[in-house]
Amino acid sequence: FDNIKFYPENFSLLSEKDGYAHLYWYTIGGNLVKQVTSGNFEFKKFLGWDAESGTFYYESNEESPLQRAVYKIDKKGKKTKLSQDQGTNTALFNPVMKYYMNTYSALQTPTIITINDNNGKVLKTLIDNNQLKQTLAEYELPVKEFFTFTTSQGTKLNGWIMKPANFNASVKYPVLMYQYSGPRSQKVVDSWNIAGEGGGGISWEAYMTGKGYIVACVDGRGTGGRGAEFTKCIYLNWGVKEAQDQVETAKYLGRQAYVDKNRIGIWGWSFGGYMTIMSMSEGTPVFKAGIAVAPVTDWKYYDNIYVERIMRTPKENAEGYKAASAFTHAKNLNGKLLLVHGTADDNVHLQNTIEYSEQLVQANKQFEMQLYTNRDHGIYGGNTRLHLFTRLTEFFIENL
Repeated sequence: FDNIKFYPENFSLLSEKDGYAHLYWYTIGGNLVKQVTSGNFEFKKFLGWDAESGTFYYESNEESPLQRAVYKIDKKGKKTKLSQDQGTNTALFNPVMKYYMNTYSALQTPTIITINDNNGKVLKTLIDNNQLKQTLAEYELPVKEFFTFTTSQGTKLNGWIMKPANFNASVKYPVLMYQYSGPRSQKVVDSWNIAGEGGGGISWEAYMTGKGYIVACVDGRGTGGRGAEFTKCIYLNWGVKEAQDQVETAKYLGRQAYVDKNRIGIWGWSFGGYMTIMSMSEGTPVFKAGIAVAPVTDWKYYDNIYVERIMRTPKENAEGYKAASAFTHAKNLNGKLLLVHGTADDNVHLQNTIEYSEQLVQANKQFEMQLYTNRDHGIYGGNTRLHLFTRLTEFFIENL
């Protein structure tokens, strides 16, 4: 709804009716004036309209689904790119649309914040993070590299990979796959993230490269930034195509000369935990081990506002709910699985893990489970995070 803006005589609206998210301009009475943007890219955010000049300002990923830039289009339709650097740019304009604060980062560039005029010229740098860059340069931190591959179904997928600092192409390494896979999400983006979940540099995933693992992440079908067809192909059929794409990723990585195809693991949190289970239960035994943290296991246990926009109601889509349930596929689980959950999780309720564990028992599938007393969806507080990531590390070292 941040793309719906009202003006005295007009309003803006975002629509995917031509296959990609684009901006449309209407009279206040609801009559379409024009489609402002068009093309095979995603309009990401409407920044505002300059009533004096008739110019629209916005963010889009026109150059790459992995990037974001700031643009303007004048009343005659002439488009100008304002961003000067490739990566992720976001902007905040002043009320009269003459100046904006630009926040920029890239895979290997920490956040830079500048004040720009509405032609994109940098007037002042507020934060450059040069000291941080100099400090980090003293360390041999692992670096993410982007890659693209095509699945057996003909779908092109984007990913990133991190290799150990002393990487040797003649050695076969185990691989740890991280993913989230939630609707419209993106984990493969050209932005600065060295410490967060799925991050680089000083993240847990980076730590695991120091233990001799290659870490990789791929955004499968259903994720964002690539148009309506790519995002909405999971409609009424959650969890199936997404799992297929993670299996395809494991197969692709397993074909690389430097990967031990028999030592590929997968992990994720929340929707990523769900996708870990679904991928390990897809029917293709490509994962030796996996960790599902705070996973949804059956969508009847989750927030109906979130679920029903894609799955409709259980009454309307009974077969879809059945296919999307981890319960249905428990008998197909392959590999060593660790389930992790906080007992006070008010987002993905503990019931998901407890009920799924019973399905595994009845399917005679061995697994491990770690519960964190009185911890919510974030599983933190006191020594909890230290204990959690120690547990994750030891599980993969033992089983992968």
